[in-house]
Amino acid sequence: MREALFVKQNSGKWKAYEQLQSGNPDELADRFVDITNDLAYAKTFYPESKTTAYLNGLASTLHQSIYKNKKEDTNRFLLFWKAELPVLFYAYRRQLLYAFLFFLTFCVIGALSAKYDDTFVRLILGDRYVNMTNENIAKGDPFGVYKQQGEVAMFLMIAANNIYVSLIAFVSGVFLGIGPIYAMLKNGIMLGSFEYYFFSKGLGAESVLVIWIHGTLEISAIIIAGAAGLVLGQGLLFPKTYTRLEAFKRSAKDGTKIALGIIPIIILAAFFEGFITRHTGMPLWLSISILGGSLLFIIWYVILYPYQLNKRNQTTLK
Repeated sequence: MREALFVKQNSGKWKAYEQLQSGNPDELADRFVDITNDLAYAKTFYPESKTTAYLNGLASTLHQSIYKNKKEDTNRFLLFWKAELPVLFYAYRRQLLYAFLFFLTFCVIGALSAKYDDTFVRLILGDRYVNMTNENIAKGDPFGVYKQQGEVAMFLMIAANNIYVSLIAFVSGVFLGIGPIYAMLKNGIMLGSFEYYFFSKGLGAESVLVIWIHGTLEISAIIIAGAAGLVLGQGLLFPKTYTRLEAFKRSAKDGTKIALGIIPIIILAAFFEGFITRHTGMPLWLSISILGGSLLFIIWYVILYPYQLNKRNQTTLK
């Protein structure tokens, strides 16, 4: 679309956003999403134009109007979760796909390695864990490891560990994107060999119903953290029309938002693992409901909802 036509189609809306005041957080969030979408479009096709500079200023004004007083300060997280984070998920959907494919590939490698090498599971999971689990299987409680600690202690330990693992997967993106790939390799191979171990013991279905109660959110968070790391590395590798430093600053800002945005998901996964997974005898319908609900939430919030936001805003551009 030519810049003149782009401006003609949207100038009325932009002027209205400039002049119209609102304290409604939902309306402000909608405007912010709309303007940032227009800004992204302008940066792509008219990076050095006055239109881009104008939209950047308007986006800043809307941002300030959202955070300008204490009352609206309470809506900061609402805006972030409703608008900013989903917009980033859509903008970096390729990085999310790449991280998922890397992780899936390494899971398959881990499972195949465990299948064709009897010592591989012990190499990856450690003799102590394998011996303990073999003993638990013999006792008729194959997932007894989730019952060894108190709920609160286990929750805190797992939450801290998984936040650390996810942040490392993100920060390591500074090494030209190689760090997140290594994190995907390490965790993917571990998961693949871990699941093969239980399937080889005839406990595959049971392991899915028990372990993936928390694993659905936990693994999703690790993949998203890996994608955030790829975003961080992208600024260094592919600066496009920006200087490498400016591109890195932009990618670092966006990657940080994504990495911090998944912390509540990590905490919820740790809560499930500490307080719920230990109840291995729960009804089948309850296990499937928690697992399925977690999966549907991830698919909706990371894929479908960002797509809907973008489609709604693109409709405005036409």
